[in-house]
Amino acid sequence: MSFWLDKRVVVTGGAGFIGSHLVERLVALGARVTVPLQSAETPQDNLAGVRDRITLVVADLGRFEDCARVLAGHHIVMNLAARVGGVQYNIDHPASMFRDNLTIFMNVIEAARLSAVERFLVVSSACVYPRECSVPTPEEEGFDGIPEPTNEGYGWAKRMEEFLGQAYARQHGLSVAIARPYNAYGPRDNFDPTSSHVVPALIRRVCAGENPLRVWGTGDQTRTFLYVSDFVEGLIATAERYPQADPVNLGSTEEVSIRELTGLIVELSGTDVTVEFDATRPAGQPRRTCDTRKAERVVGFRAEVGLREGLARTIDWYRTRVMTLAHRP
Repeated sequence: MSFWLDKRVVVTGGAGFIGSHLVERLVALGARVTVPLQSAETPQDNLAGVRDRITLVVADLGRFEDCARVLAGHHIVMNLAARVGGVQYNIDHPASMFRDNLTIFMNVIEAARLSAVERFLVVSSACVYPRECSVPTPEEEGFDGIPEPTNEGYGWAKRMEEFLGQAYARQHGLSVAIARPYNAYGPRDNFDPTSSHVVPALIRRVCAGENPLRVWGTGDQTRTFLYVSDFVEGLIATAERYPQADPVNLGSTEEVSIRELTGLIVELSGTDVTVEFDATRPAGQPRRTCDTRKAERVVGFRAEVGLREGLARTIDWYRTRVMTLAHRP
């Protein structure tokens, strides 16, 4: 019998990019899912395929009373609600990134404790790691030094979320799992030019015909990207199999430079553009690559979708859904 069958699960951030994919997967596994929406005007397009099989409630997670109301009577909480942004946005907003993310988290985990939930998933981030970390990076380095300066506010917030998860487990006996995922991408990603991450930003600009295409940094900085379906399977596996308040990296072993990533997106898009790299602009961490051994050992997780396949799927989705809708009269 599925662990998730008939479990009442709250997915904060469930109407967003990753959250909506997680909601769909949980519904397929037999869970009874509740998704809090910030307001009645919050877009629900991402949940169209499961809208009649889930519960939507309006709640401001910045208010503890709303969190307590939403979480009451639920078995599991998967906390994906987060304020995120690209490199420049993170540089410009360290205080609000820290404050907003930690405020939501503190409200949600305290409401989970008072509701006596059976399981709480902390969704952290590889942004906790310092700039000069080992590559590939093991979980033990998550609190070394300070987080990468270009995402410092967000990185510190995620470190504190992990700490609070561990503290609630020790002091209150809350059953906590901690996932520490790497860069996600895929259909329904955030393509907003003011806040998107590198993959959706490049796809949008390439498909729009931007030429020359100017990319921040030298292009030598590397990343590990995780396709959204793998991301979701990793969250589910961690929550189900490893409630030890002990972080688990979720990522792939496919390290790629931004130069290689850009070239691959240009190739898969079938466009002919000139790429120029601007070394005067911030590029983030020099190398970010995932040590996946613990995930394989303790939760049996391994990424299945390669970068080329995942990018092709994402580009196809973007052209079919986003660009088509944008050009409708």
